[in-house]
Amino acid sequence: MKHTLTLTTALLLTLPLSTPARADDPSVPPGTEPSASAPVQVDPNDPDLKLPQGGTLAAPKVLDIKQVVEDQTGDERREDTNADVKFALQAEVLFGKDSSKITPASRSRIAAIATEIKKQNATRIRVFGFTDNLGSSAHGDVLSRQRANAVQAVLDDELNDPNLTFDVRGYGEQYPIADNSTEPGRKKNRRVEITFPREG
Repeated sequence: MKHTLTLTTALLLTLPLSTPARADDPSVPPGTEPSASAPVQVDPNDPDLKLPQGGTLAAPKVLDIKQVVEDQTGDERREDTNADVKFALQAEVLFGKDSSKITPASRSRIAAIATEIKKQNATRIRVFGFTDNLGSSAHGDVLSRQRANAVQAVLDDELNDPNLTFDVRGYGEQYPIADNSTEPGRKKNRRVEITFPREG
């Protein structure tokens, strides 16, 4: 089962529903029932709403929308934006403890990502390794780089395309995505991320 979380910056307008929610409806938090009118009266002639003399509006732009899908175990996470696709695989899915040797079972997960890379016609792929903050920082730097190299080697084998460019790095304990003071947080931080451009 997968959970989908979509993050976006947007202006939310409250529109009346055809059937207003009742106060005793447990699915609607109190105070969030739709209203047919704006909560504050707006004066369209208010001078504070007008541009000053010589002022111009900024150029319109499309805001980046990020969609994040994580499997129920948290072993794999996919982030989609307008520009990129990023997969994050937890280290336990790919490797044994303190190892950079890919497990046979994990090759199919990397092969599935290779299929997505082909689908997006990507030619530049970033493979970054990360660890938690246990052990020495130097050991984490080396292990994360070795793990990134191992994933890159499988991707290269699966894609078999001499026109691909790989950017492979090991960041060790830098850039955690969760709290390193708990084991669930450290587990999320031990990961390899594969990022590539979305087809335009």
